[in-house]
Amino acid sequence: MIERRPRTRSGKSYSLHPSAAFLEHFSQLADRIDRMARSTFDMSQSATGATDYYFGGSYQAGRAAIAPPSALPAPLKLSGGLRILVHGDPTFMVMEGLKRQFEQMVGADIHQRAFSIDRLREEALRNAERPKSSYDLIAVDLPWMGEFVEQGVIAPLTDVMDVSRLDPADFHTAGWRATHWGGRPYGVPSQTTPELMFYRKDWFARDGLEPPVTTDAVINAARHFHDPRRGRYGVAWNAARGTALGHTFMMTCAAFGQPIIDIPEIAGGYDADNLAQGGFQPMLNTERALQAADYLMQLLDYAPPDILSMSWYERVRPYGAGRVAMAYGYTLLAPYFELDPNSPAKGNTGYLPHPYGPQGAPIAPVGGYALCIPTNLPEERLEDAVEALVAFTSPAAQKLYVQNGSRTAPRYSVGADPEVRRLSPIFGLVDQMSWRDELQFWPRPPIPQISEIISICGHELHDMLRGIVTPRDALDRVQARAEKILKH
Repeated sequence: MIERRPRTRSGKSYSLHPSAAFLEHFSQLADRIDRMARSTFDMSQSATGATDYYFGGSYQAGRAAIAPPSALPAPLKLSGGLRILVHGDPTFMVMEGLKRQFEQMVGADIHQRAFSIDRLREEALRNAERPKSSYDLIAVDLPWMGEFVEQGVIAPLTDVMDVSRLDPADFHTAGWRATHWGGRPYGVPSQTTPELMFYRKDWFARDGLEPPVTTDAVINAARHFHDPRRGRYGVAWNAARGTALGHTFMMTCAAFGQPIIDIPEIAGGYDADNLAQGGFQPMLNTERALQAADYLMQLLDYAPPDILSMSWYERVRPYGAGRVAMAYGYTLLAPYFELDPNSPAKGNTGYLPHPYGPQGAPIAPVGGYALCIPTNLPEERLEDAVEALVAFTSPAAQKLYVQNGSRTAPRYSVGADPEVRRLSPIFGLVDQMSWRDELQFWPRPPIPQISEIISICGHELHDMLRGIVTPRDALDRVQARAEKILKH
């Protein structure tokens, strides 16, 4: 029943693991205990309604939970251990907290370095200039994919492994497609985290307001709940200068039906699968883009006083503290209130795709990171790096992240797992959004120049929010600077 696996070449050190037979017997035991209890106490399912969770059993009959991750058949033989470059967000910090468990799984020490988003990009680009990579795996923000491929930072998966081992069909469609460039996959989704609208469904229900599915509804609700004298505000969002606001503006344009470049329209959105061909023009001063800018100006009236310095984490904290009625936020930030027993938002939060404008449609812009293989990784480390990549992105590993606080699940199988579903409504809702084709990555098309354009938007639009320039002037500046970048 117990598997004994060597941790070293000598075999003197080993770890113990439950066998597949052990796990199967436990599952049978759980089912039998349930049947015996129901028989003994006459608890028929028809009398009690839907069955509750019990001893590892499932909410859904006939659906087995994903088993815990098991140790690799052979330990990794990486000199100095496995080295990973990641983003300092809650999901990757969960991985750091599970470091000891994953070291037992792969049979090697794990060294993880975490950076903020801008510093992570800089370090990844610096690493590509080294003769040999300092990392076996690097986390790549999905919008960087085109830039990193064109600059030779990451290797195509088809050159280093059998991609079918990853079970690509199990990943959310938008998340998997976002890791491609020129039709080839360059990374494996480690976290697929759409940005959604968080709203206090208890406040909306109490005051008889419908969920804010449109931008007009957001403004009306924000006006209704905004009461600065009582320390209560309508809506929080990314308005900090630079990268944070740049991302917000692009996704707001998408909510009004406007991609930032002239990619062709297709059923369900816009075609972001053929960006490698290049030759695009920016679309940052159109009428729809102006509507998006005007919307941000309206949001400013109902935001907390420190809105112009709010970025990813700062916008969710006042929401979790009960001072904000609505907040734009990635699902990976939901643990800040879902796992806080003192948060008024815990259990009282509704999740929606981005509220949309008159010519837009419901979309949930996909964010998150893919784990990639550096092109300058030494040949002798490549095989073991691939094994680690497969292990860390497997359904079992991703379920473990969720059980320890993550709110991202790139795989359908993980989102459908009954034990995962009971931890948060996010997983079922995101799966539904994916089936409805609302998860999209075209709002931030991963062209090689995207980081520069994000920075330009974040600086010029910040001047607009501060009242230094008008929305029209700000967009004209953004358009002119983006044209120069794309032309070059």
